[in-house]
Amino acid sequence: MTKRMGETIMDYKLLFENVKLHRLFLIVAIPSIISMVVSGLYQVIDGIFVGRFLGAQAFAAINLVMPLVIINFSVAELIGVGSSVPIAIKLGEKDYKTANTIFTSACILIVLSGFVLGGTFFIFAESILRLMGADETMISLGAQYFKVYALAAPFNLIMFAVDNYLRICGKIKYSMFTNIAVSVMIMIVEFLMLGVLGWGIWAAALASCLGMGIGTLICFIPFLTGKTQLHFVKPQLTRKIVGTIFTNGFPSFFSNVSGRVASILINVYLIRLGGAAAVATYGVLMYVDGIVNQVLYGLCDSLQPAVGYNYGAGNHERVKKIVSMCFGVCALISFVLMGLFVFGREALATLFIRAEDQAIIELTVHAMMLFTASFAFRWLSLAAQCYFTAVSQYTYATVIATATAFAFPILFLLTLVGPLGLNAIWLNMPLSALAAAALSVVLLLVSGKKQEATR
Repeated sequence: MTKRMGETIMDYKLLFENVKLHRLFLIVAIPSIISMVVSGLYQVIDGIFVGRFLGAQAFAAINLVMPLVIINFSVAELIGVGSSVPIAIKLGEKDYKTANTIFTSACILIVLSGFVLGGTFFIFAESILRLMGADETMISLGAQYFKVYALAAPFNLIMFAVDNYLRICGKIKYSMFTNIAVSVMIMIVEFLMLGVLGWGIWAAALASCLGMGIGTLICFIPFLTGKTQLHFVKPQLTRKIVGTIFTNGFPSFFSNVSGRVASILINVYLIRLGGAAAVATYGVLMYVDGIVNQVLYGLCDSLQPAVGYNYGAGNHERVKKIVSMCFGVCALISFVLMGLFVFGREALATLFIRAEDQAIIELTVHAMMLFTASFAFRWLSLAAQCYFTAVSQYTYATVIATATAFAFPILFLLTLVGPLGLNAIWLNMPLSALAAAALSVVLLLVSGKKQEATR
């Protein structure tokens, strides 16, 4: 092992085990939050560009297919999160050989899944949109956008996992600056393609895919040049390794996929109740929700390696302190952002919707007033799920993921849409978030008692 490699190993050991909590937060969480905020802003600007340059119909189309795009990405996150948890734990146990084997195997799995899933979505894109009840115009626009992502899947999906590996190895600033550079590059390219060259909706997806492809290459440079503890070894796609990855990553994956399935069902109701205008309104809500979710997930996800490492090393008191800090900061961020979005809801609506579509703007302002109440509760279930994932308590994490992303939204949708109409959809997320927060508190108390009993 080289001296440089030895320094890298010592860096992450000192960081996760000995650095004071406030410094750990500044070193680990702040760069991740910045990175996720920039990524979230890129997604918002993507929506603004499409809405402004291509109109409300195109904006509605990309929001109709966005759940499918996220499902496509979720497989990479399944493997990325599912492998990063045991990798962090194995590093804490000083089992470097197993950590590198899991890392290599996970990368191969992501590429293979990209070929399978991307090919499937490319073939059936129009059929899926037709089943959702979209008209032929939205089917044409949505399929153009979605097929570009499907074709790029084998090369781009791994971007959603490599960020976890960089943070595990202490390459936090490298990860942050790469994500910022990629997001800025995508925004510039997309503006040129849509605003200057006047290309169609497919160009919005192409700009994103080109940026992610370049970002993937940059992110893997440290692993290929021997500057990290993790490096590529002979892969071992054994049943045990694959099972470990999928078991640990399933809660996050199921949360994403079931949430997108719920979004698809919601879009079906939106088309029936309000047509493209309602889909466009829901799209604005999802962009706002994405900003909050990016910030909270960036915070929780950045601290997962530290939690997993200390859990593997048996430092349970430090795990408790890190988790407590995570919950407190998540709550503070959520309430601040909720206030900003409530008071700025009209300005936000006009960013995405052209002035001539005044009816859609008014509907969006009304919907946002109801929807933003969800931020008062969302942080608790997300932080709890990330904690359970980090310490491999995947049963609890899966229960929270299932309830938050699927069970509660579907329950409230089916029971309230009859008497409340569109308002049932705008209230769906706040009610689901409140119910999930209550469930999370119960599971945290049960888990805490079980851990105390085993010590």
